[in-house]
Order: sequence, then C-alpha cells, then structure tokens
Amino acid sequence: MPFEDELSEALRRTGDGFSPDAHALVTAGEQRGRRLVARRRAAVVGGSVVALALIAGGSAYTGGLFDGAGGSGTTVAAPPAVPTQSPVMNEKTGGGAVSADQLIGVFKQLLPGGTVSGAKARGTGETAHPRVSGLYDDGKGPAVLGVGLARVDPKGQSAAQSVACPDENLQDFDGCTAETLADGSKLMLFQGYEYPDRREPTKLWRATLVTPQGYQVDVQEWNATAEKGQPVSRTDPPLTPGELKAFATSPLWRPALSDLPAAAPDAGAGPADTASGAAAVLESLLPKRGITVDSKGGEGDYGYVVLDDGKGRSLVQVNVQAGMGELLKGRFGAGAVTQPDGTKVKSEEQPGEKGGANVVCWTVDTLRPDGRRVVVSAFNTSNQNKSATRDKPVLTMEQLQQIALDPKWFG
Repeated sequence: MPFEDELSEALRRTGDGFSPDAHALVTAGEQRGRRLVARRRAAVVGGSVVALALIAGGSAYTGGLFDGAGGSGTTVAAPPAVPTQSPVMNEKTGGGAVSADQLIGVFKQLLPGGTVSGAKARGTGETAHPRVSGLYDDGKGPAVLGVGLARVDPKGQSAAQSVACPDENLQDFDGCTAETLADGSKLMLFQGYEYPDRREPTKLWRATLVTPQGYQVDVQEWNATAEKGQPVSRTDPPLTPGELKAFATSPLWRPALSDLPAAAPDAGAGPADTASGAAAVLESLLPKRGITVDSKGGEGDYGYVVLDDGKGRSLVQVNVQAGMGELLKGRFGAGAVTQPDGTKVKSEEQPGEKGGANVVCWTVDTLRPDGRRVVVSAFNTSNQNKSATRDKPVLTMEQLQQIALDPKWFG
C-alpha cells in the first residue's frame, strides 16, 4: 500500500486506536497529516475528495461533511445529520445571534426554486462552526447539499490552501478555478468526484470562499442523496458553478459569520513553498542526465516530482518520518535487508491502488536504527488515478534505494 494511502487510513482511524501492523505503517504520520491535511485535502485521502476543512486555530476537520462519519449509510429519506457534538473538544461558540432555524431559512432562500427536505443545522450559539444541510430537489432528482461556516486567519496558510485548486498531478478532477473577487475575497470552484479513482460515479462539486475579514463559506453538493453509499440520483449536482458562486458569496451568510469568534493567527503564514523540505532534497538526489523534472510539489517531510525521460511521465514521491522504530517492528521482517549501519531496507513491487489502469508502484522503505524512516515510491504514470503512461517507473529499484538511503535526508 503506498504510504499516502496508509496516511489516509491512519487519519480515518484517529481516536479509534491504532495497531502497529504492516498495513498501518504511517500511524505516526497522523501527526504530520494533521499539519498537511488542509493542503492535501484532495490529493491523497481515500474518502471524500474535498472533505470539509474548516480551519480554526490550526485544527482541520476531515471527516464527513455533516454527519461525522463520511455520510455512509444515509438514506434518501434522511440527509446527513448534523453532529450533536462539535468535532473539536471545548471549542468556543458564537454569540447565538443566528439560530439553526434561521440558517435553514437562509439555506432555502438561496436555493433557486425546488424543494428542500430533512434540513438540519447548528446555529452560532451551538458551535463556532455552524452548518446547515438538506436534500434539495429541483425536479431533476434529489441531492444532498450543505454549507459550513467558519472564521479563519485570512493571511494564514490554512486559508490559502482552502481556496487553492488541488494538484492535478495527484488528483483527478473535471475542473477547478481559483479567483480573487473585487472585494479581495478568494474563491475556489471545484468539480470532481467523491472518490478520486471514480470507483463510484458520485460527483462532488464545491465552492469555498475566504474573505479579507477571515469569513469562510464552504458549500458542497453531490449528485446523490448521500456523500457515500447511495446510487447517483442525477447526472450532475444541482447547482451549476455559477450558482455555487452566488450561493457561497451571498451576504445572507454574513450575520452568522460576524457572530463567530475571530480565529487565532495561523502558525503558517502564506502558501507553502512547493520546492521546500523533502521535495527539494528529492530533486537534488535525482539522476543528472536523461531525465527532466516536469513538475514538483510537496510540503515539509512530503515531496514529489513528475519525471520525464522521453518515454512517458512518471511520478516519484517521498515521505520522511521520525520515531517510527517501535511502530514498525513487524514491517521489516521477511524480505527486508539490513545494511552495515543497521538500516533496514524493504523493496516492493505492487499494483497501483488508486484505480489507474495497469499502474504499478515500486517502493523502497528504509528504517534507520534510531527510528527515522524514508519511503520512496515511483509509478509508471504521472497520476495514480489515471492509466499507466509507460511500462515501468522511470527510476530503477536500485536508484530508488540509493535515494532513500542518502544521508542528505537528515543532514
């Protein structure tokens, strides 16, 4: 299993306990994931493509949009329920000026005709992250639609990431635009899928707005009666991109937003430098001849490059972790080789697991005696969700091992 899938699995099991077996290799990566989930919200998670990320004081919510469980099991008669408890422990609430019923009223008022059933909401007196959802039917089939409101640091990294389009090298989607409005607000309009590998035909469309005052409006809609687990009820979600924009930018959300407590300053200021950290080290360790870097990205201890040797593009990615020795005791058994310095190395060739036809994944996983880990994976495609573009990854297994074992990772 590629390490980014392992990270997703670890995130999904947060709070449920962890088991340090061979298929939970990135349990400790959960801590890293908390920092990266906003930026990579649509890139590598195995659940909702762009799960609602309401950022407050450095925290992100990555579960289902409104039911806390990814929407699975929701029936046509019962749209996703609003949680009875906040996802964040001991969170502040708003002033209570806007009730759940008032939010439902705004929700219905902004929809272009049609009917709304099963609407649920949490007002500003219940939470610092009010939300409203319901089943909307414009006559072409019922669909779940919801809105989340929050205050964010408008100059912070989390805010910038929430209105940035996903990386097309890591995520397959139909369209995405990011623009700056006349008042300085940032708006992202996304058209994609609940699952990046499209194993189900459920579409997910989204509009996210961040204003100069730090108001965040996040609107999501599906072409089904639930985020997951239900057949599609129509070809596309009900609101067009233009209607999504009008819905998200409506001034009718402002009373609720202005009733929320201001967000704490974001620890990370501005968008992350995509050529920093592990990505920069990875690029520096690549072969110097015969290969060009088509694109690159990453943040901190995760990085990737898309390489081209003239025979097709190939994705290579790396993850660097510390303190993994105890958690990975069962990982480096059969098939692992121990280097003279005590570093354990395990090389694997596996089929891709993100839906792309004929995709293969070559991985070299290394664990230093002090628990530091470097995992390098290469694919015979530039995007794991798309079909293979070549027979094999551009780098050999020997080259991947050389990269993973280089002391520069910790120099």
